[in-house]
Amino acid sequence: MTSRYIAIDWGSTNLRAWLYQGEQCLESRQSEAGVTRLNGKSPAAVLAEVTQNWRDGATPVVMAGMVGSNVGWKVAPYLSVPAHFSAIGERLTSVGDNIWIVPGLSVSRDDNHNVMRGEETQLLGARALSPSSVYVMPGTHCKWVQADAQQIHDFRTVMTGELHHLLLNHSLVGAGLPEQAVSAPAFSAGLARGLASPDVLPTLFEVRASHVLGNLPREEVSEFLSGLLIGAEVASMRDFAAREQAVTIVAGSSLATRYEQAFRAAGREVSTVSGDAAFQAGIRSIAHAVAN
Repeated sequence: MTSRYIAIDWGSTNLRAWLYQGEQCLESRQSEAGVTRLNGKSPAAVLAEVTQNWRDGATPVVMAGMVGSNVGWKVAPYLSVPAHFSAIGERLTSVGDNIWIVPGLSVSRDDNHNVMRGEETQLLGARALSPSSVYVMPGTHCKWVQADAQQIHDFRTVMTGELHHLLLNHSLVGAGLPEQAVSAPAFSAGLARGLASPDVLPTLFEVRASHVLGNLPREEVSEFLSGLLIGAEVASMRDFAAREQAVTIVAGSSLATRYEQAFRAAGREVSTVSGDAAFQAGIRSIAHAVAN
């Protein structure tokens, strides 16, 4: 393989592509043609458009994310956890000449059934950038991963981001609210409540009652709810991340800041890695594995 290669993060709603020469990124492109937004085009046609003038048949393309799901280009079978980090780059699924999809990870036990796609590539990069025993990967579905230097041992998923969206936009909790404003005090108040009482089911309706009764400004409901849910997540996952274990948060700056605050409030120090930096480091390492 030449040292020129293409890395792609292809999710449900968006696609991001990077052209690399060795470790140097020559160009990047973005598209809204996620796997659920192909508008009648084939994945191969979308890939050709996005990578126009980037490749010939010898230029490898390594893709990660929902492109390997049952709604994507082709199912890239899950690797069962526990799994060696090295296995991620060794179990790629081919969809064309020098075009590969990274496998997802799965857990299937009586006490835990879980899957991930895309985060496994971030995980590879995070291991190189900030080695830890526990990786917390916030997003719509937050992943909590236990690992050592060689293996991924277990992971859990907490639907904090999706629950926040659903409650705010499709439930009585957020009905009739004005445009929401950023409020550090409201987030902190919700965080304290969630950390102290992680069993949030009895608390959720109180969020509505609080703004109806005037105790919570109506434009700050989103921030209070975000703090409540993140606090409850961190508190409820305490046993997954033992106090002596190093924790790394893998996320964009906004979410990372919120989770850092939650961990500090819970008495834990954490490291942080940019989600984009982790993904690119991870997919570059997979591309190098293809080369060898």
